[in-house]
Amino acid sequence: MSQQEKLTDLKSRLSAFMNRVDQMDPNETSVEDIDELIKMLEDLERKM
Repeated sequence: MSQQEKLTDLKSRLSAFMNRVDQMDPNETSVEDIDELIKMLEDLERKM
């Protein structure tokens, strides 16, 4: 995978993460939801 493709993939994943965070209602967010967000961040970190 080229650097440009990696960058595009990273941008896409970050965008998906931010959309997920924006859509969350703090009053209805569970521990499982937070765990999923952490897993998404860990996956992003591995991809870098």
